[in-house]
Amino acid sequence: MSALCFNFYFSKKSVNYIYSLFGRFDMSVNKVILVGRLGRDPEERYTANQQPICSFAVATSRRYKDKEGNNQEQTEWHNISMFGKLAEIGNQYLKKGSQVYLEGRLQTNKSEKDGQTRYFTQIVASQMTFLGSKDSGGSNNNDSGMNQTAPASSSEPTAASAPPAPSGLDEFDDDIPF
Repeated sequence: MSALCFNFYFSKKSVNYIYSLFGRFDMSVNKVILVGRLGRDPEERYTANQQPICSFAVATSRRYKDKEGNNQEQTEWHNISMFGKLAEIGNQYLKKGSQVYLEGRLQTNKSEKDGQTRYFTQIVASQMTFLGSKDSGGSNNNDSGMNQTAPASSSEPTAASAPPAPSGLDEFDDDIPF
C-alpha cells in the first residue's frame, strides 16, 4: 500500500517509518500567517468577563499576469480577532492602513438570526508584529518597535530582536537585483 504525502509517493516501508515517528497522522495543523494592511480602524469590545477583544479586517493582495499578459491584482479580505493583552496593544496602536504581520488560527462560528443559520470564518491572532503604517510609506517605523505575542502569564510585550552586528559586507555598493 502506498500513501500520497506532499505530492510524493512513499513505499509501504517509508509510510510505516513515518507512522512510527508521528503516529497514524492523527495530528493536524491550523495555522495562518498573513502580512497585510488594515482596511478599517480596529473595533474595541469586551467579553462578559471584561476580556478585551480587538477586531479588524486585513487585506492581502496577489499580483499575476493573465493569459493575455495583462497585470492583474486580486485582493482578499480577512476578518481578524485578538484577545487579552494582544487585543489591548492592537486597540492602542493599530489604525486603518497599518501594515501588520499576523500569526493565528482559523475559527468558524455559527450564529442564528431570523431563523437563518449563518457561518463566518475569522482568524484568531496569537502573534502580531507591526510593520509600519501607510503614513510611514510602508517603512519599518512602527509606534512601539515591538513584536507582540499573546503572553501566557506575562503582561509585558516581548521586545523585537536587536539588529545584527555589522558584518563588513555592507561596504559594497553593488546594484544586485535581489
